[in-house]
Amino acid sequence: MKTITFQRMRRRVVAALISAVALLSSPGSAAAADFQIIINSANPVQAVTKEQVARSFMKKIKKWDNGSTVIPVDQPANAPVRDAFSKAIHGRGVGAIVAAWQQEIFAGREIPPAEKSGDAAVIAFVKANPGAIGYVASFSPTEGVRVVDVR
Repeated sequence: MKTITFQRMRRRVVAALISAVALLSSPGSAAAADFQIIINSANPVQAVTKEQVARSFMKKIKKWDNGSTVIPVDQPANAPVRDAFSKAIHGRGVGAIVAAWQQEIFAGREIPPAEKSGDAAVIAFVKANPGAIGYVASFSPTEGVRVVDVR
C-alpha cells in the first residue's frame, strides 16, 4: 500500500479546490457591470492606483497613508459587479481570485476580505469602518461614504 505524505495530500487538495473553482466560474458567465470604488469619508485619500486597489484586496497593503488599517470588503462571488471588479482590477476572473485565496488559507497565511450581500451592505460596512474600501455597482451620495478616484 502506498503511503501519501502530508505534502502530497495538501497538493492534491489544493489542485482539487482550484479545479472546482474553475468549473464553477466559467468565463463569460457573468454580465459586465460598471463599478465604483468607495471608502469611508473620514479617509483623507483622494485617489488610488489600480495596483493599490488590487494589493489592498489581496491584503498585500495593510495600512493607508494616514496609518489606519485597510479593511477591504468584497461582494458575493456570483455577483456581476464582483466579476467586473476582478477582471478590471486584478486582471483575472473571480474563480482565479478565489483559488488564490484558497491557497493562502490552506497555507495559513491570510483569509480573504469579508463578503457582503450587495451594494447596500457594502456601503453600510464602509460607512461603519474608517479604513474600509469596497466597490459597488451603483452609488448615490451617502453620508459617511464617498467614491475615490482610481488612476
